[in-house]
Amino acid sequence: MGVLHVPEMRNEGFGLTTARIIYRLPDNPLLLQDYVWQEYDLFPQFPTLRKFLAFWEEQLEGPLHSVTVAHQRLIRPVELTHSLH
Repeated sequence: MGVLHVPEMRNEGFGLTTARIIYRLPDNPLLLQDYVWQEYDLFPQFPTLRKFLAFWEEQLEGPLHSVTVAHQRLIRPVELTHSLH
């Protein structure tokens, strides 16, 4: 996929994705460390996050323990209130 600008990302259904990645320290597997990752990604497939996690598992030494994901679409319904003075 090429570079998308924010208006195109809105039309494609992208949103801000945050992942809390818990992993084991390579030199002491009993200890856990966390890492926060954030990027615009597509719900529910999360191709960018999946690519990052695949890179992590292939290239980094700290084995993954768990991943918690939060996602917020760029466009969502909003409530408008109008008051007359």
